[in-house]
Amino acid sequence: MHRSGTSWLTGSLQQAGLYLGKHHSWNPHNRKGNRENPDIMVLHESILAFNHGAWDAPPECIVWAEQHKAIAKQLITINTAEQRWGFKDPRTLLMLDGWKSLLDDPVYVGIFRHPLTVARSLNKRGGMSLLQALELWVIYNTRLLDQYLLCPFPIICFDWSETHLDKGLAGVCRYLDLDEPAQVDDSSSFFDADLRHNQADSAFGLPEIVDSLYQQLTHISKQWLD
Repeated sequence: MHRSGTSWLTGSLQQAGLYLGKHHSWNPHNRKGNRENPDIMVLHESILAFNHGAWDAPPECIVWAEQHKAIAKQLITINTAEQRWGFKDPRTLLMLDGWKSLLDDPVYVGIFRHPLTVARSLNKRGGMSLLQALELWVIYNTRLLDQYLLCPFPIICFDWSETHLDKGLAGVCRYLDLDEPAQVDDSSSFFDADLRHNQADSAFGLPEIVDSLYQQLTHISKQWLD
């Protein structure tokens, strides 16, 4: 889901040796960049528009046109000269079936964050209502859980302390056969406490479907701290 620590995770994996190809290293909402490949983001936006949807209005079913498959194949060819290529875009959760039909044995890493924290961040950034943001959180993270149940993979919780995030990241790097995360100074680290200023209020009651999904993901994520 958007606003869930995906930039921290991807930037940290890049430091450990993951090749990202073309990517954003700065944007107005994240001074270290969201680490997204602009060509993949444009492709995803085009696919969503083709299906009369958008990132904040996801269609129930997504169909790729032939031109979308051709563009994706070209991007795969350009980037897979590197053995450890990866890309990040929360929209990918909405169109995994298309990517899975084009990639051989893709490997996944997930990250999630407290739903109310995400909702408040989206509200502050663009004025989205908390209700709409919570509904989006459920849509995206249900896709994340569904994929995990098909084939388990590391899932990290961005609500963890910095120490636990470092431990979880080390586990992900081992899973991906990347270098151990380097000890970097504060200026080089992708963790930024300022990105987590929208903290959840434990006294706020979440709808049952939201809380249940959050608890399921929390349970799954804890194994990466063992």
